[in-house]
Amino acid sequence: MLNRIFFVCLSLSLYSAGSSLSCRWIMDHKFRQHSENSLALLDTMANNSTNTTEDAEVEDTVAFPNLLYRQASKASAEDQLAFTVQILNETAALFEEDHSSASWEENTVEDFVNVVTQQADNLRSCIGSHGHKTNKKLQMYFMKLSSHVLKKMGHSAEAWELIRKEIKTHLMRADQLVSSLLTTN
Repeated sequence: MLNRIFFVCLSLSLYSAGSSLSCRWIMDHKFRQHSENSLALLDTMANNSTNTTEDAEVEDTVAFPNLLYRQASKASAEDQLAFTVQILNETAALFEEDHSSASWEENTVEDFVNVVTQQADNLRSCIGSHGHKTNKKLQMYFMKLSSHVLKKMGHSAEAWELIRKEIKTHLMRADQLVSSLLTTN
């Protein structure tokens, strides 16, 4: 009888150790705190912006990848986290491009990139040791944002304002994706 209890306890501990939700960083709501911080920094950029893009939308050139988010939401917890890590990494890379035309304070952009990078690094530590494939469609989407929006518009202030708005939507969706993992358990 004692052996059975020990076996059940061992099995449960091994199962929870393999679960992405055993990740204290997520369970302690650190991801949510970082999400709120990154969104606040994006809002600060908007407040410091003199850009006017009321009528323009990224969708005119690059459609938002709603289908990829729907697919990710149906995937395993590890795959959802890997998808979110990729979004965060692609976002950080995008904001490393020339944003000198945007009227944002450099330290705000640096803080934003640092927060997003921290989120990606901490989430990556929550994923199992086996590697996850890069979502090629998501990668192509971000490449299109860079080439079809930023480069075609000369990295202008208007282009960056479009990107800022698009990234805000991504970060809100990524937060929803990770938060859904907390509510499903």
